[in-house]
Amino acid sequence: MANEKLLEGLKAYNAAVEKTLAKSPERTNLEVNRLYTPLDIEKFDYETSLGFPGSYPFTRGVQPTMYRGRFWTMRMYAGFATAAESNKRYRLLLERGGSGLSCAFDLPTQIGYDSDDPIAEGEVGKVGVAIDSLEDMEVLFDQIPLGKVSTSMTINAPAAILLAMYIAVAEKQGVPADQLNGTIQNDILKEYSSRGTYIFPPGPSMRLITNIFEYCSKNVPRWNSISISGYHIREAGATAAQEIAFTIADGIAYVEAALKAGMDIDDFAGSLSFFWNAHNNVLEEVAKFRASRRVWSKLMKERFGAKKPKSQMLRVHTQTAGSMLTAQQPDNNIVRVALQTAAAVMGGTQSLHTNSKDEALALPSEASVTIALRTQQIVAEESGLADVVDPLGGSYYVEALTDKIEAECWDYIKKIDELGGAPVAIEKGYIQREIQESAYKWQMQVEKGERVIVGVNKYIDKKEVPPKDLLRVDASVGEGQKKRLAALRAKRDNAAVNAALDALEAGAKDEKVNLMPLILTAVKTYATEGEICKRLRKVFGEYKAISTL
Repeated sequence: MANEKLLEGLKAYNAAVEKTLAKSPERTNLEVNRLYTPLDIEKFDYETSLGFPGSYPFTRGVQPTMYRGRFWTMRMYAGFATAAESNKRYRLLLERGGSGLSCAFDLPTQIGYDSDDPIAEGEVGKVGVAIDSLEDMEVLFDQIPLGKVSTSMTINAPAAILLAMYIAVAEKQGVPADQLNGTIQNDILKEYSSRGTYIFPPGPSMRLITNIFEYCSKNVPRWNSISISGYHIREAGATAAQEIAFTIADGIAYVEAALKAGMDIDDFAGSLSFFWNAHNNVLEEVAKFRASRRVWSKLMKERFGAKKPKSQMLRVHTQTAGSMLTAQQPDNNIVRVALQTAAAVMGGTQSLHTNSKDEALALPSEASVTIALRTQQIVAEESGLADVVDPLGGSYYVEALTDKIEAECWDYIKKIDELGGAPVAIEKGYIQREIQESAYKWQMQVEKGERVIVGVNKYIDKKEVPPKDLLRVDASVGEGQKKRLAALRAKRDNAAVNAALDALEAGAKDEKVNLMPLILTAVKTYATEGEICKRLRKVFGEYKAISTL
């Protein structure tokens, strides 16, 4: 009866719309319905679709009270030049109210080369901090209490090495490994499909990842041993549904690898975390966050038999969308980041990094990174968005969109399962092609003016003056790192270094050996990252990218 009355009202509304359209046509590039009503969520069931915050299927959030008890971790992504320079930035962010650190490493560090390697020439300290040895790591976290601060490290192929360095620094501070809080990204599959900072082939890379899972479950239990990252997939051009589908498919592969290695699902699943992008379409992003929690909880409970609630939770760190920042009219990026922040908060993120307005042009300056941090603090303290759990829950549009994104996600997961799982789908180029097609579609819409980017293809300022005071990393950073490496190699116990590296190389040849303890031993002798990776390359080889054309 209620639906009949609703249908009558809808009929009258549509008649009124037709009269309005005759006078004032709508925009033609809209991809959503004009209006959402209970008819759009007819299959909606509160218990199975939503439940309560902190309870399966976690659509409404992973904690019962969410931000009413404690705000999300404000984890600003930073790192540039030397360890000393980055240490100053970290301490500044903590002094100004940041509640966690997020480390950006330079390209040589990300792909396992020391700063004095010829291949590193011109790249040292440019897109992140240069870390060659435990000595650099000691400087990076000087006067930062690792027992109190939560640290995230965006490192993948050599994640085991950087984690070992972090553990060693903490020990020097008197902080035992079982007291450390933080995350390593450690997500190699998305490197093959979307980002490119890989070193070893998939097989050895998956072994290193499961070695970290096992080691952390026993020795660093409060540490998130992987951050399964959709962020870079979205930055490469994926849609919201593709971002969570391809990332969750990677997550399935990691779970299966750990189970194959003999681990119990409830021993490691609680240390898995995810990393989402916060894009411009606010309500679509909110729906994406909610759908992703529902999909993951169902997979963990129904496919993998996880029993602990923590094992079924999708906990997520979020970063605002770097690809949506524009070099034109960079002050507009402050508004974009504020909207993306609101989306992440209404979507229920556990931690958040907000990009700075100048990042389309350079590494963020001290002034711009402060604005980015203040954006989070204003949303937390002034907007009211943090006062209510899942404030958009029950919205006809948001619930319908959550269902739609979830359905698209399941379709992709089914397709990837049929192909043989995420590693096979990547090997065949399926995921890469899907991302490329979405990126191409987006770019064509921008170039045709069907998708407006303010300041880029509409509302253009022809008298715009380029911003000044951008942060630039001097070429002398590389020379300085070379000198420090030479001094380190001269003063360390090289016999101990070689013995540790020999043991690591031998261990790498035995599939049954967990390499984390051997890497930790090598790190403590001040073996460099490049030296460790060289020995592992000798055993594992290097991955060569496939063409998807």
